[in-house]
Amino acid sequence: MNVIRAQGIAIVALLATGFLLGLTTNLVKVADRWNMAPTTYLTWSMMGASVVLLGYSLWRRQIPKLTPRTLEYFLVSSLLTTVAANIIFFNAVPRLGASFVAMLIALPPLLTYAGALMFRMERFCWWRALGVLSALVGTAILVMKQWLAPGAETVWIILTLFGPVLLALGNLYRSRRWPPGVSSEALAPGMLIMGTGLLVVYSFMADSQLQGVFVEGCRVVLIAVQSVVFAGQFLLMFVVQKQGGPVLISMIGAVSAIFGVPISMGLLGEPVLPGMVVSALLVAGGIICLVIGARRAMVCVKA
Repeated sequence: MNVIRAQGIAIVALLATGFLLGLTTNLVKVADRWNMAPTTYLTWSMMGASVVLLGYSLWRRQIPKLTPRTLEYFLVSSLLTTVAANIIFFNAVPRLGASFVAMLIALPPLLTYAGALMFRMERFCWWRALGVLSALVGTAILVMKQWLAPGAETVWIILTLFGPVLLALGNLYRSRRWPPGVSSEALAPGMLIMGTGLLVVYSFMADSQLQGVFVEGCRVVLIAVQSVVFAGQFLLMFVVQKQGGPVLISMIGAVSAIFGVPISMGLLGEPVLPGMVVSALLVAGGIICLVIGARRAMVCVKA
């Protein structure tokens, strides 16, 4: 597969994954309005997504061998990406709003890019540097506006800031430790199954009522929808990871904000956050710069 085609696939997968992630933040808001505990909703949705992706990988005959390397990959990647980060984000949505969380998920690019340069996984490129800086500034404006708002939940704002850090670490880890010769169709279900197991353990430790979701049929439908969204999101995420590298995949959060924020305001009736317009423009500009940088990667100067 040539470079141009690989980049094209990565960008299409990036847009699709970002849309699904933006949809997820809004579905969490719907679950909260239906009085579903965030951890319970996350655990059952992840379990459903695991079943969907396992069935898909069996159909494609893409089942990885359980070696120490793959087990390590499943454990660490699921802990960073599917468990810890999602526990933070799912619990932050009812407190801070879906639009705020969607915008905050745009933070990982700078952290991922800095780490990728440090580990020599990426070459330095001014367009990419400008892109991640623009996205960072846009998100920082939004965070500061939220922080200074009357009655701001500052503790949860601080906690939510750890989510992007975990996502950035996950982006770097998955690229650096990708098991040789293993396809994305095989890795995605393994990560989700491991993550589901960790979430079940956490749910029991947190005394979450996992069985409570089956009281009403509408809750089951919502979990089924979220399971399919999760399955597509994580499968496409691995495609972006393999074809585009750690920095491009870190832009999933910024893309999700472009989709997620209008959905939360238009369909869920959330108010326009202070600084939202400026922040959104800076994030969008960052995405454009990264896309330009990806196309000019061959002429970038190595740091």
